[in-house]
Amino acid sequence: MLDDDYRPKVKVKRSSAGLGLFLEEAVQENQMIIEYTGDRITADEANERGGRYLFEVTDSLTIDGRDRKNIARYINHACGPNAEAEHDEDTDRIFIRSKEKMEAGTEISIDYGETYMEQIIGPEGCRCAACKK
Repeated sequence: MLDDDYRPKVKVKRSSAGLGLFLEEAVQENQMIIEYTGDRITADEANERGGRYLFEVTDSLTIDGRDRKNIARYINHACGPNAEAEHDEDTDRIFIRSKEKMEAGTEISIDYGETYMEQIIGPEGCRCAACKK
């Protein structure tokens, strides 16, 4: 599943939704981009901590990606994302993989899912490029 060791260079920059994560190099379709890292906590701990950077891996495991060393936390939501989260079930790690070929300078986006959009984003609504039109 996690066959490619090379990771493209990425950079945090301003985006339409605040800060975002952008490619500094082109990537091919289905290429691994970055790992989502942070404290590995239980679902109960995640509920106590709360926050925008919690990534549910399984029903009992969540990654708290609030640490600024986890630059994958800057990946914004899009209703038509160009990347997707991939769960490595052997290690319970989360990797972000491209869904399409992307050029340098492209902002990386994933679909945060309905629950996140309802519970965290709420009435603000989606600010992805497609929804802002």
